[in-house]
Amino acid sequence: MPKDKVIVGIDVGSSKITTIVATAADESSVNIIGVSSHPSKGLRKGQVVDIDESVGAITQSLEAAERMAGYSAGTAFVSVDGTHIESQNSKGVVAVSNPNGEISTEDVMRVIEAARAISLPSSREILHVIPRYFIVDSQSGIKDPIGMNGVRMEVETHIVTGATTALRNIAKCVSSIGIDVEGMVFSGLASSYSVLTDTEKELGVILVDFGGGTTNICIFVEGAPAYCSVLPIGARNVTNDLAIGMRISLESAEKIKLALSTAPRVAVEINESGESIDKRDSDQLDIASLSIEESIRNVSKKTLIDGIMKPRLREILNMIKLEIQKSNFAGLTPSGVVLTGGGAATVGMVDLAKQELGMPVRIGLPTGVTGLIDEISSPAYAASLGLVIYGAGYQQEEVRLPLVGRIAIKGVVNKGLSLIKSILP
Repeated sequence: MPKDKVIVGIDVGSSKITTIVATAADESSVNIIGVSSHPSKGLRKGQVVDIDESVGAITQSLEAAERMAGYSAGTAFVSVDGTHIESQNSKGVVAVSNPNGEISTEDVMRVIEAARAISLPSSREILHVIPRYFIVDSQSGIKDPIGMNGVRMEVETHIVTGATTALRNIAKCVSSIGIDVEGMVFSGLASSYSVLTDTEKELGVILVDFGGGTTNICIFVEGAPAYCSVLPIGARNVTNDLAIGMRISLESAEKIKLALSTAPRVAVEINESGESIDKRDSDQLDIASLSIEESIRNVSKKTLIDGIMKPRLREILNMIKLEIQKSNFAGLTPSGVVLTGGGAATVGMVDLAKQELGMPVRIGLPTGVTGLIDEISSPAYAASLGLVIYGAGYQQEEVRLPLVGRIAIKGVVNKGLSLIKSILP
């Protein structure tokens, strides 16, 4: 039995910073031993705008998770977000080097390196190179060509890139607290590891990670990502609208939004004869129970939801619809839309999404992990849990086809450094 390894994931989001510490022998046995979430500071729409504030928030989140897990982290997988994220598909072609025609791991590495050779401005860096499928001597749709026979091999890859400055700023924030960044993961892809099923990815599915400051869209076709993008709008825009419409603070507006999203829509009371009847004033939201500073009388739920929240949600969904149409993959996703992220729980979101997008919609709850999951079994923690699942697969094998991008020797060196750090006091 291989010894379980400790994986740390830090999800640096616009509204919260979540750190998860987990143990795993492989991708299917992730056990959560420490978790902590702290409100974000110094970040706007997924990008660092104040290094000192960001470092402070990341430190608080990390230290609380380390205390819970009883483990001192040395390396971590960090999520990356923001509108600077872009994606494109690229092809690579090589001749098989083995005279017998058998495809080796080295051939796969070479063909992926050939696909990486795209023209990029100096201000951008490659985050992920994900093989979608391989073609061996005109036979298409191959997922794993290692061991097969052929003369010519091609690969179709999906490449995710980010702005160099944005990536370095995130890395600097994490490095300054003594943590080595083992890998940077686009948060939309991280969410896909915890909420999407293999069947959905194979059939074709659209993942919409509706976060606080941004909305990530990842379209999967035939088991692999084919299109990724980020919209500069999120659930915080709904909170802003409530704050402006009701003339209250953002903190109070957030409390009201959460109350509307979690409270039952229709209140019922029992009359003297024991029959249940709808209350006439069931539309009123009990403001007093929310501990809001402003002195507001009870307000109509219908007015808040239909008058303020739904128009903004409809606008966001229309932007998502336009992005899906822009990808040219809209007709290849019979599994529909999986909504995740903290904003997915907003009242009326699923029904509106079905109307506006015209396809099946479900809420994506993170699965596939054990341990301390009671507090984090919600869409808001999809990216955080996805990070540790990604890390489990990344550490398990140096050449794992959906996660290729690291040279094997580098992985061995990192493992050696991690071992030394774990021995030192």
